[in-house]
Amino acid sequence: MIRLYKSLFVFTCLFSAVASAQPALPEIAWPSGWQVQALTQEAESAATSPQVVRQRATKIDENGDPVLVMELTMSQVEVGHEVNVQGVLLEMRKSIQKDFFRGGYQSVCNKIHSATLSRLSALETTCTVTRNGQALLSQTVVAALDGDKVYVFSYAGQAEAYAKSQDEIQDFRNSLKL
Repeated sequence: MIRLYKSLFVFTCLFSAVASAQPALPEIAWPSGWQVQALTQEAESAATSPQVVRQRATKIDENGDPVLVMELTMSQVEVGHEVNVQGVLLEMRKSIQKDFFRGGYQSVCNKIHSATLSRLSALETTCTVTRNGQALLSQTVVAALDGDKVYVFSYAGQAEAYAKSQDEIQDFRNSLKL
């Protein structure tokens, strides 16, 4: 699961053209029973790095083990900068595949396709991570552009928990106020 958190962190680092102004926060109603964590930049890196607003929620099983993670990242784009959402998503997909390959896993990702994130048109891709032919994890990354803001929603988890949680995740995506 640490590798999962690492992959999610890598995705947020791909947004390097962000304004330093504090963006308005999206309204998020995380599903009940999930552990929610606001992720803030450290003071030192916030002064020299782009402003990024991130929140993460983790679904825990009856044994206290994390089985699913959702993360929403919002970045405000600098004036005049154009974001290639498909290019960003391609880089994220490559990063997922490389990271898991280094750990001895195989991953297969579907073609980037149209989707929605809240009220926004978005692009989405899903990767399935396997070892010896057995599905272990699935991860979906959704990216959307709304004027001067870029949103990335990522969710990943153990194969069984991921499959069982699709309705809950879709309800959450639809409830976002971006």
